[in-house]
Amino acid sequence: MRQDGQNLHEVSMGSLPMHSVGVEPQLVTPKYDTAAIMGALYGEGITALKGAFSRSMVQELGEDIEFLFQEALKQPGGALGRGPNRYYVEVHAERIRCFVELVSHPWVRAVCESVLGPNYKLVEIGFDVPGPGAENQPWHRDFPSPPETLEGRRLNSLAFNMTTVDVEENMGPFEVAPGTQWDDSPEFSHGMFPPKSFYSRYEQRAQRRMPKMGDISARSALTIHRGTANRSQKSRPTLVLGFDAPDARNGERHDLQVTRGYFETLPEEVRRHLNYRLVNKLEPIVQAHTIEGLVMADS
Repeated sequence: MRQDGQNLHEVSMGSLPMHSVGVEPQLVTPKYDTAAIMGALYGEGITALKGAFSRSMVQELGEDIEFLFQEALKQPGGALGRGPNRYYVEVHAERIRCFVELVSHPWVRAVCESVLGPNYKLVEIGFDVPGPGAENQPWHRDFPSPPETLEGRRLNSLAFNMTTVDVEENMGPFEVAPGTQWDDSPEFSHGMFPPKSFYSRYEQRAQRRMPKMGDISARSALTIHRGTANRSQKSRPTLVLGFDAPDARNGERHDLQVTRGYFETLPEEVRRHLNYRLVNKLEPIVQAHTIEGLVMADS
């Protein structure tokens, strides 16, 4: 917990603490192999880096998410239901103290540049919280496949996920069906939900992900996946970062606001990769990325 007078839990939306004020992130960029990154995301549709961040940083991130989650639950429309006791919340970047460290990480940048090109944009920051009692979600993708993927066979968006806890088997781990980012059928409801007659394909491919604090993954949000039932007494909060190539339009589902004061503190390398709306004072986010098919659990 912060002891510097800028405790996030004690500030209002209009008087937020600033993180990394005027400080360029001191990162040494290792060389990550572009072919390996593209091979993973165009092949299995998911890749990961273990131990990317310190456990102390992730603990701080967990504190921020817990506070913002409780705040969102009290606001009308502040948290979107994604099934029984399962929520999604989009947040303001500057209310996450480690925001700059997250988006500046050399692996995150390398993955985005390899798949989305040098002019990629951050369009979303939020988190999922599957709490105790969350049930299996239906198999799905996060939005319909765009023409660039269906016809052009090109990925133009990525989702990064980072847990704030060590995931255990009974905590409802994320489950993914590798290679299914290319699946397409007129039988998909809303272009996102395959019929149950397709489930055997995904169950045969299914991989449960069991990340630890500090691990981060990148995936195509088109890869068929689901959250599984949480039979523990613990929540499994997970940070979500969404990035687009210049021709993608996922930013229309989100509202990445940045105050002028905070924007001035950001390193130029972070600024140029933001798809943002500049504001004098942060406004409540109208949660727009609704996925109606996830409101009910899979049976």
